Amino acid sequence: MSESTTSSDTVLLRGGEVHSPADPFATAMVVEHGRIAWVGSEGAADAFADGADEVIDLDGALVTPAFTDAHVHTTATGLALTGLDLSGASSLETTLARVRAFAAARPADRVLLGHGWDASRWPGGRPPTRAELDEATGGRPLYLSRIDVHSAVVTSALLDLVPGGTGFPDGPLTGDAHHAVRATALGAVTPAQRTEAQRAALAHAASLGIGTVHECGGPEISSEDDFTALLRLAAEEPGPRVVGYWAEQGEEGVARARALGAIGAAGDLFVDGALGSHTACLHEPYTDAAHTGTAHLDAAAVAAHVVACTEAGLQAGFHAIGDAAVSTVVEGVRAAADKVGLARVRAARHRVEHAEMLTPETVAAFAELGLTASVQPAFDALWGGEDGMYARRLGAERARTLNPFAALLRAGVPLTFGSDSPVTPLDPWGTVRAAAFHRTPEHRVSVRAAFTAHTRGGWRAIGRDDAGALVPGAPADYAVWRTDALVVQAPDDRVARWSTDARSGTPGLPDLSPGKDLPLCLRTVVGGRTVFVRQGE
Repeated sequence: MSESTTSSDTVLLRGGEVHSPADPFATAMVVEHGRIAWVGSEGAADAFADGADEVIDLDGALVTPAFTDAHVHTTATGLALTGLDLSGASSLETTLARVRAFAAARPADRVLLGHGWDASRWPGGRPPTRAELDEATGGRPLYLSRIDVHSAVVTSALLDLVPGGTGFPDGPLTGDAHHAVRATALGAVTPAQRTEAQRAALAHAASLGIGTVHECGGPEISSEDDFTALLRLAAEEPGPRVVGYWAEQGEEGVARARALGAIGAAGDLFVDGALGSHTACLHEPYTDAAHTGTAHLDAAAVAAHVVACTEAGLQAGFHAIGDAAVSTVVEGVRAAADKVGLARVRAARHRVEHAEMLTPETVAAFAELGLTASVQPAFDALWGGEDGMYARRLGAERARTLNPFAALLRAGVPLTFGSDSPVTPLDPWGTVRAAAFHRTPEHRVSVRAAFTAHTRGGWRAIGRDDAGALVPGAPADYAVWRTDALVVQAPDDRVARWSTDARSGTPGLPDLSPGKDLPLCLRTVVGGRTVFVRQGE
């Protein structure tokens, strides 16, 4: 959705709780011409009632800035919503049964698409073989991406469709083999199916109070047609804003990103892969594999890309998960700063996606170089802990160092949150909870800091400091929530009621303690235009 499609109506919201740093006790808000015009008390709201085109009685509901999900694969998310979801499959047998049922229910699909399997959580830990999938589908083309989207299992019939497709190993495909089968599978999706998937993903995001998504596209992830169609759809139809990143390297990649309407040659520009697929690049070998993963770019390539983006006035960005990959990014960005100047590199707000395996030295380098850490707290909730996938891949000691959000904030590193959907689901309040109740206590941040990273942080990550908070002049991107009493939460599980001291200037937030119900989105507004209303509320 573009700025030009914002609403010109004047709307008064009153009778609730408005989360605004401009007034921690605000209970009302006025929106005009797609921007916040005023926030204040219920008594003062009467002065705006006569001039309002619409008056919304909040009935005690909470109003917050809309969330920004800073790392999304929109079409893949929509296809996961409309395709075979294996994220809840608890065993190999369950997975094969679901594949059989899905194939029977979709006789007309040219290629069967599914996502979300994770054999590391199954008894025996074995993924399906190609022969098992061939039998379950009756010999039809099938593509099943692993939960981290860095590997996939497929059927023989799909491999037959891959141009020059010979010599593929049995078992999960990674690297170039995976890219080839993914391109073939997604290439079978018709434009109508693609549009349906994109609409489904954006509608789902809006229903969760997400007002903006950062689309991470690229030639190894989607396609130019997919990317431009999504940006066009978001500009033409009411829904969340879509900010596009195109992950292609060098001067040609920078030129293509600009031509496609991206704000950066960034996002999933792969320096390495993922821990679950043993493709994240490490300094020391995996605990459960005798190698250190896969490196796709070296420091010289990183430096050249950062220089090209900086000189073109675009953001650069890289996918880096393993500690060796993160070190490569730091070395490359520092080399770029030596060439074009540290001030220019910092001003560009280049990004690093995921940045899971950090050291004190790389955290300090992020702060020095002005790198934004675009991270996914749900990864820790899903894979962290003493018995999680991180510990199996890396050992408990290394696993405890992952996703050090508190250290990043203490160092002054700009932080923005996302889901990497469909790797983990769109779930903004769940994301905030995951950061505040990190499985490793020393990495926890306050609910307030996590909420800021998932709202204002997403805007700052694209170079906008004027948005993401409900203050006069900011874009009217907000969500209305039904929730319990508001509190101020510390990152060490302590919960205290919101202070009544006005000098604190701290508006309350929902209690996100484990076991508590998450807030329910009642309405989402983008640029003053309502893009979601929960029916029956």
